Amino acid sequence: MILGMRLASCNKSCGMNPDGIIFVSEGSTVNLRLYGQRLGEISSNLISFTEVDDANTAHNSTNCLELTKDLVVQQLVNVSRGNTSGMLVVFTKFLRRSENMKLYALCTRTRDDGPWLKWTDKDSLLFMMEEPGRFLPLWLHIVLVLVLLVLSGIFSGLNLGLMALDPMELRIVQNCGTEKEKRYARKIEPIRRKGNYLLCSLLLGNVLVNTSLTILLDNLIGSGIMAVASSTIGIVIFGEILPQALCSRHGLAVGANTIVLTKIFMLLTFPLSFPISKLLDFFLGQEIRTVYNREKLMEMLKVTEPYNDLVKEELNMIQGALELRTKTVEDIMTQLQDCFMIRNDAILDFNTMSEIMESGYTRIPVYEDEQSNIVDILYVKDLAFVDPDDCTPLKTITRFYNHPVHFVFHDTKLDAMLEEFKKGKSHLAIVQKVNNEGEGDPFYEVLGLVTVEDVIEEVIRSEILDESADYRDAAVRRTATSLSAPLKRKEDFSLFKVSDEEYKVKISPQLLLATQRFLSREVDVFSPLRISEKVLLHLLRHPSVNQEVKFDESDRLAAHHYLYQRSRPVDYFVLILQGRVEVEIGKEGLKFENGAFTYYGVSALTTPSSAHQSPVPSHQATRHDLQPEPAEGTRSSTYCPDYTVRALSDLQLIKVTRLQYLNALLATRAQSLPPSPENSDLQVVPGSQTRLLSNKTTAAAGSSHSRPCVPVEENPGRNPGV
Repeated sequence: MILGMRLASCNKSCGMNPDGIIFVSEGSTVNLRLYGQRLGEISSNLISFTEVDDANTAHNSTNCLELTKDLVVQQLVNVSRGNTSGMLVVFTKFLRRSENMKLYALCTRTRDDGPWLKWTDKDSLLFMMEEPGRFLPLWLHIVLVLVLLVLSGIFSGLNLGLMALDPMELRIVQNCGTEKEKRYARKIEPIRRKGNYLLCSLLLGNVLVNTSLTILLDNLIGSGIMAVASSTIGIVIFGEILPQALCSRHGLAVGANTIVLTKIFMLLTFPLSFPISKLLDFFLGQEIRTVYNREKLMEMLKVTEPYNDLVKEELNMIQGALELRTKTVEDIMTQLQDCFMIRNDAILDFNTMSEIMESGYTRIPVYEDEQSNIVDILYVKDLAFVDPDDCTPLKTITRFYNHPVHFVFHDTKLDAMLEEFKKGKSHLAIVQKVNNEGEGDPFYEVLGLVTVEDVIEEVIRSEILDESADYRDAAVRRTATSLSAPLKRKEDFSLFKVSDEEYKVKISPQLLLATQRFLSREVDVFSPLRISEKVLLHLLRHPSVNQEVKFDESDRLAAHHYLYQRSRPVDYFVLILQGRVEVEIGKEGLKFENGAFTYYGVSALTTPSSAHQSPVPSHQATRHDLQPEPAEGTRSSTYCPDYTVRALSDLQLIKVTRLQYLNALLATRAQSLPPSPENSDLQVVPGSQTRLLSNKTTAAAGSSHSRPCVPVEENPGRNPGV
């Protein structure tokens, strides 16, 4: 039994008219909700429709005189559990050309062979309406839809492509791009300058095209839901994704080739888009253009490194130049303790000048008393006319040239420092800062040195390898050594040393001769059987052998007063020529004084040493610093005195090291052998600063011009043990 009928859904236009009667479109599928009892027992062949004249006369009769074929009942589905409701699927056919509307009433029967009964209430009536006609032909609908999709894609792509082109970037492309890029940029740049006007025009065009597309699809399909769904899919794929993917990569070319269309639409939307753009300019201000600061520019170079054509060295130079303003001289300076410096009271003898040349520096700071008190700058070229034999005081040279000392503060930026160096005043500057620590007055504290080479290395971000530099690893900055440190370089500047006849020694000829006679007769290790008188004389005349000790009255126990200390290993022999010494010997600590022509350390010259198995040390330099505790391997092979010798006054003494003594033995042997190819290995003793006789001197031993060379210590006159 059916009690009522309601409209559930349809695939075309349908609904309820003001009288509450259902209306549907022709050629559509309609779902009708039926209400009643025992609906599960009713099949679709028990339900049908009949055509009636009007709604007012439909309730006059309950007879279904003729069933219509315009409404086809397909099936009854979705019957509820209580058999009280179900969904009736009905297909409506198309009306005849002369008909635009028909009214139908619901008819039912209880069994297949039973009579049809017509329902007379309004809920059982149904209007079938003629489908509204299209205002455009179908082919024109399709063409317009395609055109609108294309326009949607153009506006969306131009919105991304043109607005992403910064006016500053367009000016850059006009100056440094390819010919095609320059042509494109010249076309786009006048339009792109009108930023908000262009933006409003493109957005208005995009919105207008998208809404028109939805309306056309709704008219073409006839279903609002399908029109919205299809327009959404079409706009997303063909109006957003594809054009934006294309314009993001080729925005310059697309924007230039569609510039005419853009101008036309800007003109069409002028009444609306221009006022809106002026409002945006007023409230938001002019468009902010992309400007890269130093950090962003460096980061952009790093990020785009795989895609640009810059080599690594060029990229490093650009980054180094950009970082000059952010770094200070304190970041790149050489620390004061690592600087090669000279005392202002130094004597420019052969050894001092050798160390200056071996340092490899052209500008050397000169300090007074302490390294932080830099008073002058010595240029190596200032030494061009200085004779090492004259032992010229350094002060004489510095006062003559009087080079200005350039001081800078530690927080000086590198770009400012480079400008100072470019003025040519100096290529070396002393880095200082104001020290406010402590309770005293502030003072200037020297931190280190900075050179123009340091700044240039920061610009190119690479080490500059100098021809005089001895690098073992180019990535490690070379550390300078002081004059008191042993030399490590292998250049032998003794080739430039003057002959012994012209060398001015501190010892008088009479005292020199007396010393030579005393040693050769009184000290067995210097006897003529071991060392010839000529070699011994040359040895004694060498400045490294003749030494002095200045006695400090204020500190009698100063370290440099001690010539020997008990149980401290030594490798030298000492002969006192002038002055007095105190000798402490034995476990009881017996003390007595000695004077001139007393000698000590004979065993140090004859004791075999693991460090000097041969008198030809070719690879390692002699170290004269006395170590407080010798290693176990050298304790048994190094001479350790059981006494202490301390100066009591100014001393003049002869000091001969084991290496010098062994080289003197070799020189004596070379003199005694005739020159031959077999003896060629005895001509020169290799070493960093030790040279002996050549066979040219030994071949003419009797000649007054041929004399053996004497060994040269690596750091003469600066032994902490003296």
